[in-house]
Amino acid sequence: MTNPIKLIIADDEMLIRTGLKIMLEASGNVEVLALAESGRAAFEACKKHQPDVVLMDIRMPESNGIEGTKLIKEAFPEVKVLIVTTFQDTEYIVEAVQNGASGYLLKDSSPEAILDGIKVALSGKIVMDTVISEALLTNTTVEKPATFDAEKWGLTPREVELIQQVAQGLSNKEIAQTLFLSEGTVKNNISTILSKLELRDRTQLVIFAYENKLKQ
Repeated sequence: MTNPIKLIIADDEMLIRTGLKIMLEASGNVEVLALAESGRAAFEACKKHQPDVVLMDIRMPESNGIEGTKLIKEAFPEVKVLIVTTFQDTEYIVEAVQNGASGYLLKDSSPEAILDGIKVALSGKIVMDTVISEALLTNTTVEKPATFDAEKWGLTPREVELIQQVAQGLSNKEIAQTLFLSEGTVKNNISTILSKLELRDRTQLVIFAYENKLKQ
């Protein structure tokens, strides 16, 4: 039997954090180490325990999920932070990802979907609920440029198309199938894009897409 995934759940509503604990422990190989009511409390719990993943709400009193994410990622970069939020909190999600969150899920997701998201985050990939992704690309408060200047960034039309696919949360395999390319070609092209834009990873590439309104 594999070792259980170690979690900390942070939410200011006791019923939500307790409910998530019960559902996740019942649905899979998960051990909830602690429950926290704020971002700072989640950070303090990380110092006491050694979680693999923190499920983090956004809106919490005293210190919110963005502050908690920043504290945790600065002190424990190996810990994955997943934002579990409501549709109304999309304005804060980009900031949370910029501070190191591995992605986001809706609170009304099924236990199976949340567990799948946890596993995706642990694999090093970004987790994006498609409903929130669409809302972010449509409604982000960043001013939309008249046209995206691909030449300014040294990007080809194909590379812009790849960025759009990544921003939709597609895997390399899914992008390859959509664009009729090999997975190896997709992987190499994304590496080239990251180099051109001086970005570290796919998470930062998603933020770039949001900021530049690169919606298909």
